[in-house]
Amino acid sequence: MSDNLLVERLAGNLTRLKLARTRETLSDITKTAESENWSYLTLLDRLFDEEVACKEQKRIAAVLRLSGLPYLKSIDEFDFAFQPNIDRRQVMNLFDMTFLERKENIIFLGPPGVGKTHLAASLAVKAAQCRHTIHFTTMSDLIRKLRIDRDTGAIGKNRRPYQWSSLVVVDEVGYTPIDREECNLFYQFVAMRYEKMSTIITSNKAFDEWSELFHDPVIVTAILDRLLHHSVVVNIKGNSFRLRGKLEEVTSES
Repeated sequence: MSDNLLVERLAGNLTRLKLARTRETLSDITKTAESENWSYLTLLDRLFDEEVACKEQKRIAAVLRLSGLPYLKSIDEFDFAFQPNIDRRQVMNLFDMTFLERKENIIFLGPPGVGKTHLAASLAVKAAQCRHTIHFTTMSDLIRKLRIDRDTGAIGKNRRPYQWSSLVVVDEVGYTPIDREECNLFYQFVAMRYEKMSTIITSNKAFDEWSELFHDPVIVTAILDRLLHHSVVVNIKGNSFRLRGKLEEVTSES
């Protein structure tokens, strides 16, 4: 069989096997293999390594696209110099992802604009890269979803991503008050995930202010008991990233 026919048949088989990246790189990699005198095993290893890397990139892209993340951020983009009071070592230790294995929760506390959501989103992206399922939601949107599930009798019965993902980020807890009924729904959400999966909470309220938010000290105690039992709490005290440019302008003008 001629080389042209062999290449054509090989390309057809790669298409049927859905090995698109292998088909794309076959010509270049085989030329390199010939010029560098690779063994057959080395050639196969390089071809399959490219295919696996391509499929993994597509998997991660799909997970992130469906995750609900408001943006994609990495920890490398976080300006620790602007937030000198943050415990950098404590934060960086979270990115080994062992908190997911231990089913621990992460709670970021601090005023608006200090980077809580950035850190939470960065952890979610890293979790996706480590093959964990992730979901991002604001507190108000989570309550809306839980109300719908309650009204339709679906709470705990379906594998909702905001209930059963390995990591769920609940952003903006404390920005808007919730009533007693909604507080109970949030308790059910926390209790369902307790010691089974990890949850990241971002909040602009200190824990002693949560009673004002939830209007029920008993349920607040039960929620915090489960959230904090296995958890890492990161307190961020500093200026808002969003106001950084404005503050610089005011300083220069004065």
